[in-house]
Amino acid sequence: MAMTDILSAKDIESALFSCQADDSFNCKSFFSMVGLSKKTPDQIKQVFGILDRDKSGFIEEDELQFFLQNFSLSARALSSAETKTFMAEGDTDGDGKIGVEDFQSLVKS
Repeated sequence: MAMTDILSAKDIESALFSCQADDSFNCKSFFSMVGLSKKTPDQIKQVFGILDRDKSGFIEEDELQFFLQNFSLSARALSSAETKTFMAEGDTDGDGKIGVEDFQSLVKS
């Protein structure tokens, strides 16, 4: 499954353009711009499945660093600061990873 099976290619392009500068990524703004925050829980779960590259059931920090590249291979990697901020916002129990429920809550907040 590809992101464009769930999200509009035009919305993805616009969202990626908005955060192309270093240290300009904000996950909540990105989720809104890409249209993910308006999707159903099942659709958000499908996106989570794409982001969970190692299929561990969690998104770890190394997977978050390449978050944008799941939307376009030409997208930049997140900076260390952006990755740490993203993890802090999504990791509700402090275990260093984001589960599907955490991700759904983060997308909808």
